[in-house]
Formats: sequence, structure tokens, C-alpha cells
Amino acid sequence: MALAPCTSPVGVYRPRRPLASPLYRLLSDHFDHFRGQYEDVFEHEYGRWRRVVDTVVGRYLDCGELEAGFARVRWAGCAAEYLLAFSCKTRYFCPSCHAKRLAAWTVWLDDELLAPVPHRQMVFVVPKRLRPYFQWRRKLLGDFLASRPEPPPPSSGPRLTREDVSVGIVLCIQTHGSLLNWQPHVHALVTDGGFRPDGTFVSMPAHSTEVLTEAFRRAVLKLFVDRELFEPEVADQMLDWMHSGFSVHDSVWLDRDDAAAHARLARYCARCPVSLERLEYDAQTGTVEYTSDKDDGPTAGRYTFEPTAFIARLVAHIPDKGQALQRYYGYYANRTRGERRKALAGVVEPIDGDAAMNGADLSLSEVMIVEPEAFNRAEARQRWAELLRLVYEVDPLVCPR
Repeated sequence: MALAPCTSPVGVYRPRRPLASPLYRLLSDHFDHFRGQYEDVFEHEYGRWRRVVDTVVGRYLDCGELEAGFARVRWAGCAAEYLLAFSCKTRYFCPSCHAKRLAAWTVWLDDELLAPVPHRQMVFVVPKRLRPYFQWRRKLLGDFLASRPEPPPPSSGPRLTREDVSVGIVLCIQTHGSLLNWQPHVHALVTDGGFRPDGTFVSMPAHSTEVLTEAFRRAVLKLFVDRELFEPEVADQMLDWMHSGFSVHDSVWLDRDDAAAHARLARYCARCPVSLERLEYDAQTGTVEYTSDKDDGPTAGRYTFEPTAFIARLVAHIPDKGQALQRYYGYYANRTRGERRKALAGVVEPIDGDAAMNGADLSLSEVMIVEPEAFNRAEARQRWAELLRLVYEVDPLVCPR
């Protein structure tokens, strides 16, 4: 691949060194031993061995290695060149490849999906008693995403029904806690209001998290009864618990004009389970140290693990092949977006948002939303140079000299 003559050495891309990564060295030293003892030591806690683990770890150990394939990048003017190793492109395992995947996803969110309206983050947490079910029955994670509760009506103001407005929802499921412990929960990026059929956005008053938590609890317990994971009597008993273990948090609010905050929150909701910045591996002592991302609480601090025990925690979060970890509902659903794109094939004049919000004839804040042009996913994947600039703030097309 030949490039244009070089211009400036600022922001030069330096190929990463995978062998220097503590995660790479840990897996290279101990994965085979972990694989051999898994059935006797770890299967009772983490479930039967999944073939996808062999595939993902094998690809990761080849990631960034020239022996596994590379592209040759050459500048036409000065004949400078370097070799760019192929990446593994694994999901939720390789920190580098997942960072590039997140960059492409957030570009798509900004270009096509998210409307320029206020959003709110919600986090849905299930009690400890139910968490092992999701580990032993991986398909239950997809059902968990689909069992979202309907947002309750506002406690004050106009009474709007589901037919009146459509709320935009992006759901991301995470299975990891701060120390890679198994803790399935859902992050939701939700429009702070809804869209009327004519395209106007309506800001609705705040809702009750207590009501939403109760709706979430009943939806999950109904899912477990429908899947015959326990009897209806058990669900009724859990409904009588004073402290149910179910919770919904919605303390994060994002302004409609803060696109950067939307991107940061989206990356956080779909982040990789393991952080290389918080991981240390000492090959001589054979120990792994991992720092929690919590500043306080029972999981705060720095913890030491035996290597195979840490690997067992890590590979438990590898998603099954084809498993969906993001879902889109309401105004952001694929079907409704397609219908709007067909309906808005002509030119639509937008309503000035500030004028609408200040209008005396509006009982609620309203603004007309115009659908963006279609986003080409294939083109986004091919723009590897742009993704590297987004992730690492360097330009791989700048001459290394």
C-alpha cells in the first residue's frame, strides 16, 4: 500500500508491542495449564468449557504478531515503510481491538442513531441469587436484554401513553464487576423524553426510580418463571423480600448539545471487561495484581490472584459467537428507523430547537428531529486510520521519518 509523500513527523504511529502486555504474558505462560485443569478445578463454578474460549484466546495470542500476517505501508516520496501486523478483532477480550470496535460504534451512534436531545443513563442490577443462572445459561443474557420494563408514566404533567410518544433506548449488557467478578447488569442510554409521530421531541418530567425498579423486578422474575428456572411460588417469595436486590440507578443526565459526553458514556457502557492499566503480572512470583475501579466499598483496592484463577474470571466474560450485547428499542429500533427513513425521503425543514423550547404555546419542550443520512458500516470498518486517530491520538498515515 503506497501513500503520499511525507509532510510532518508529528503524531507518528508506532506499532504496539503485544509481547510487553501483562495480559499477553499471563495467557502465554498459564493458559495451557489453565485449560488442562479447568474441568477439575473451575467447571463447578464457571460452567462447562466453551469452545469459543479456545478460539478467542488463540486469536488474541496472534494479535499484533507479524508471523500471523501483516500489511506493508510505504510512502511514495521518501520510500519509508513499516509493517502493520493484523489484529485479532475479538470482542470484549482484546483491549486494543475492542477499543477500535468501540470507536467505530460511537461514530455510528453519533452519525446515525442518537438524536440531538437530552439522554439519561440507567443501570439495571439483579440480586446475587439470580446471577449464576446467566453464567450457566448464556442465552438467558439475551432474554435479559429483552425483558426491559416499560418506562412508567411521569408523576406530573400531561399523561402521555405509549401511542403518544416513542422513547429511544440503547441497551448494553455487561457481565463483569470491578474485579472481573461475574455480575450481569444492563446499562441503558435513554432519551429523556419521547418522540411524537410527527417527529417532535417531548421532554417529560422525571419518573420514579422506585416504580421503575418494581417493574424491572417483576419483568425479570416473570422471565425466570417463563423459562421454568424456578416455580411461581419462588417468584412470589422474592416479591415479598423487603430488600429485593433489584435496583435501578439513573443519576447521570446528558445535555442534548454535549455529543462528547454521549460518546464517553456509550464507550463506558460497552467497555472491555479487563483494563491493562489496572493489571500487573509478575512472572517470577507467578502472581496477578488487579486494581478495582471503585474508590470505596467492599470491592475497592488492589487484589492479588493466582494466575489460573484470574484467567478463569477473565474468560467467563467472553461472549458466545453471535451473542448480541447491544439492543435498540423504541425510537432507536431498527424497524422504526427504517420506517422513518422511508417517510423522510423528501426534504424536511427542522424546527428551531431553542424557539420551540421557549414557545408560549407549548406545554412541554418540543423539537423536530431530522433523520441523518444512512451510515455505511463497511466504510467505518475500513477507515482503520481514522479509528487509530480516535483511539490512540496518532496518525498511521504520517511518515515515520
